[in-house]
Amino acid sequence: MASDDILITGASGFLATHVVDAFLQAGYAVRGTVRSQETADKVRLTFSNFADKLSFAIVSDIAQPNAFDEAVKGVGGVIHTASPFQFQVDDNERDLLRPAIEGTKNLLRSIQKYAPDVKRVVITSSFAAMVDPFKGNRPGHTYNESDWNPLTYEDATKKYVTTEVAYLASKALAERAAWDFVAAEKPSFDLAAICPPVIYGPNTNYTASLAALNASSADIYRLMAPASKSSNDVPTNSYWTCVDVRDVAEAHLKAFQISEAGGQRFFIASGNFSYQQIADIMREEFPELRDRVPVGTPGAGLGGVELYEVDSSKSKRILGIKYRSLKETVIDSARSLLSLEQKA
Repeated sequence: MASDDILITGASGFLATHVVDAFLQAGYAVRGTVRSQETADKVRLTFSNFADKLSFAIVSDIAQPNAFDEAVKGVGGVIHTASPFQFQVDDNERDLLRPAIEGTKNLLRSIQKYAPDVKRVVITSSFAAMVDPFKGNRPGHTYNESDWNPLTYEDATKKYVTTEVAYLASKALAERAAWDFVAAEKPSFDLAAICPPVIYGPNTNYTASLAALNASSADIYRLMAPASKSSNDVPTNSYWTCVDVRDVAEAHLKAFQISEAGGQRFFIASGNFSYQQIADIMREEFPELRDRVPVGTPGAGLGGVELYEVDSSKSKRILGIKYRSLKETVIDSARSLLSLEQKA
């Protein structure tokens, strides 16, 4: 591989597939890390038009020391999307915290040792690294890049802590570990962090199936699944801001390309939303789903809930992101999920 080629970790993921696509479309060659050759073969099918621009490195366990030593050799940039995002785990520390934190530190160590041409690393962080879970909906507060989730490792490993809270902590602690590494080690590369909230949008990769949807696609599908109207009640939000997966992918590309993005974190969010709004869009745009999507209270918007605002102006100013509307995101999400239904 030439030194201007890009390593993208966790290349089979929902978001990562769009990130791979963004870099391939921009003319880069991509090396993706995956856990197995079987997964690599499926991802390759997704990008059959870019066969000569896409290769893979098998990294079965990102938390293992030296896991990325071979994968990073010869690349000129790294996009780190690989991190566990699952709420059905047996051990929060083993399954969430260690892979997120150690995986990030392992990657940065490997780049420092074996990839001298890398000048920029972009990591996928999360709104989870910004949100304060102790403060609920925080009416009157506006979240921006200066906000940090205050959870500590000790908080996240207490026996009574839920998996959701441990996940929030894992994202915050992994991002902090990355910034701490750069501050302490002063490597030849700089860092940019992308912090999206709930990510919706079309599911485009060959690894996707209704039986094993990623968490955010499953979140959308539960509103349109054949059994979803067993109740006319629309779920209540736990988190109230979202973004289109394609906008997040573009943010990774721009954060890699734009010099001013170095040393910055970016809140990538299109605005607040409710499940009621999603249900309304589905019922309006997809007549075939009207008997499946719960009705709730049509037109209720955010339901009068007082909650935080979001400020993503930095991403618009520096990265030039123009966010898709919730309507476009929901329509394209539903279409891709209906396509998966037909394949099933």
